[in-house]
Amino acid sequence: MKQIPSVDLRDFLSGDPERKQKFVNEIGKAYEEIGFVALKGHFLDEKLVEELYEEVKQFFELPVATKQKYEIPGIGGQRGYVGFGKETAKGFKKGDLKEFWHFGQYLEEGSKYSEVYPDNVEVAENPKFNTVGKEAFKMLEKTGIYVLRALSLHLGLDEFYFDQFVGEGNSILRPIHYPPITSEPDNAVRAAAHGDINLITLLMGAQGKGLQVMNHDGEWIDAIAQPDELMINVGDMLSRLTNNKLKSTIHQVVNPPREMWGTSRYSIPFFMHPVGEMPLNALENCVDENHPKLYEDTTAGDFLYERLVELGLIKI
Repeated sequence: MKQIPSVDLRDFLSGDPERKQKFVNEIGKAYEEIGFVALKGHFLDEKLVEELYEEVKQFFELPVATKQKYEIPGIGGQRGYVGFGKETAKGFKKGDLKEFWHFGQYLEEGSKYSEVYPDNVEVAENPKFNTVGKEAFKMLEKTGIYVLRALSLHLGLDEFYFDQFVGEGNSILRPIHYPPITSEPDNAVRAAAHGDINLITLLMGAQGKGLQVMNHDGEWIDAIAQPDELMINVGDMLSRLTNNKLKSTIHQVVNPPREMWGTSRYSIPFFMHPVGEMPLNALENCVDENHPKLYEDTTAGDFLYERLVELGLIKI
């Protein structure tokens, strides 16, 4: 596969059984073959996208000392600000050339997860950043729920199989700023080759060159979305659950050509996580003689902790 397939969520939502099945077939095939799709027809409207980018840029333009006030120790970077070069991809020694912010799940009062998840961090200097971030989180989460419903049908599960696990899931919205490159990067890139931890990732900001995906032939291909598309990929949790039937694809964000070193890049992924107790044991219908079980049984919470340690965000 030499390019990322494009699908339209409106087919799934149409009420027409044939269009709905068409979407299920298309996204299932894409996730078995390359693990990425470009998705139209999502729930983020153009105005919300523009507002979010505006607020994100304003936040990252704040003085470093101001941003560092929002760096919360002891929570593995799960909420608030994470400074430049703090995250390192698994297997790499150089920190990625980025700084980022984390919005987390918005729970109803009395939720049992209130004692489990860290509180969201409010930026005093820019109140609209908080409200627009919450709205974007909700719309991306809603989009992700429908994508997972389609994948449930593709996998021969009940359509609403994932709903019980993601409704109060430990999902993260991560606005990222890749600052201008001011000197030779010394083997560091904006985001080194990696697979995502979670079930699926919904990515805003893949409209320009930079994001690359490795296909099954080991070739890096550019993943460039149209202005109205989100790039959505399979994460390691979904790959484990499906015994690698759905592929968690290695991807990276490469540095721009030297003539563009002086420019910032902004990217906003939504990492869709389930609740920590969700079992990631391989689904029975994804294991047979030709596809023996590849991974040990674990839970989403244990797997996440293990990976945050590997990324250097939790110190032990």
